Amino acid sequence: MEFRAPTHRRGTLALFAVICLPFGAGYFLSYLYRSINAVIGPPIARELGLGAGDLGLLTSAYFLGFGLFQLPLGVLLDRYGPRRVQCALLLVATGGALIFAAAQSFALLTLGRALIGIGFAGGLMASFKAITVWFPRRRWPLVNGLLMGFGGLGTMAATAPVEMALAWGASWRDVFHLLAAVTAAVSFLILFAVPAHASEREGRADSVGEALAGLALIFRDRLFWRVAPVCIAAMGAGLSIQGLWAGPWLHDVAGLPSSEVARHLLVLTVALTLGMLATGPVADGFARFGVGPLGVVGFTASILVLPIVLLIMEVHPRGYWVWALFGLLSNLTIVVYPAISAHFTVRYAGRAMTALNLLLFLGAFLMQYLIGAIIDLWPPGPEGGYHPEGYRAAFWLVGLILVLGVGWLTVPGGVLRNASLRGPAP
Repeated sequence: MEFRAPTHRRGTLALFAVICLPFGAGYFLSYLYRSINAVIGPPIARELGLGAGDLGLLTSAYFLGFGLFQLPLGVLLDRYGPRRVQCALLLVATGGALIFAAAQSFALLTLGRALIGIGFAGGLMASFKAITVWFPRRRWPLVNGLLMGFGGLGTMAATAPVEMALAWGASWRDVFHLLAAVTAAVSFLILFAVPAHASEREGRADSVGEALAGLALIFRDRLFWRVAPVCIAAMGAGLSIQGLWAGPWLHDVAGLPSSEVARHLLVLTVALTLGMLATGPVADGFARFGVGPLGVVGFTASILVLPIVLLIMEVHPRGYWVWALFGLLSNLTIVVYPAISAHFTVRYAGRAMTALNLLLFLGAFLMQYLIGAIIDLWPPGPEGGYHPEGYRAAFWLVGLILVLGVGWLTVPGGVLRNASLRGPAP
């Protein structure tokens, strides 16, 4: 059965339960997979003899697969709808998890990780697309922010719970076998629990040529290229550090034992979750002062430089508050997604969001790998971990990229006030 006008038949709460909870479960898993190497990375490195560069490349293979599938994902979402696309992709992720769990070589681990990235390429974008077709536009920032809370919960599940499972005797392979089964279950939940929407058929009207023309329209848009670099810098910093290098930094630089590392990572992910939930209220609050989405992006990205500098300077390295601040700020630039959808209209929403996502995750792939490659330039640290100077140099690069992104957004046109992404693209 299909529904064309959801809001008058179902209340917002009921819609959230029927639409957002199943998609939220998929988004939960995407963040769990994305972040889990911060805990299981060291055991994998020990078992297979991987260096920092190898571990960075392995972990960032998720971002490479994720990013490279974004453009076809946008076309698929606009043509076939988020329900069926997300179901199929989660089955790909299931296969990737099984390959990863069975792998005995770096090449197979990387292949499995890349397939997982492809399988979760629609984790957020399919959810956002579902929100754009089921909820009125005025609800998009609020519902998007609530749904993003599932991602924060997934990141939390990848820290202390995984650490406890390993401490109780489970191997990292056991963890991935379990995750594969859960991923398959969520795939079928989305297919059978989420109702079909009329737009799933309407989107087929575009030919392949028209779909590609829509992508060309997006990539020619000047405002799109104004906001993309700073989002790449901010979210790339968050994804690469939180998803892998926070754990090793806490061990090698702050000198914390594994149990304390897990607690710090849990605090980081709780803050990350709160930051995600705050995206809607933050956007509304800035709007009251005449500051549009670009202003929110520029302001939060500017402040994100602070915790990165504090980590470089090793200010209170064993404290929780620096990581909490980093978690709160690292994903607030996500407020740009509903604005991008509104700027390009619902017809192009899937392609517009995935075009930006392509750039974000290719940037995260490069940043995560470069951090590992820079760390490898220094010899091992005094206690066998990576050298603190390697982290310091790598984090300086991250901070510089972030400053350059903010500069590109703010300096040429002074867009922090009265800037928005409303209305159709020119």
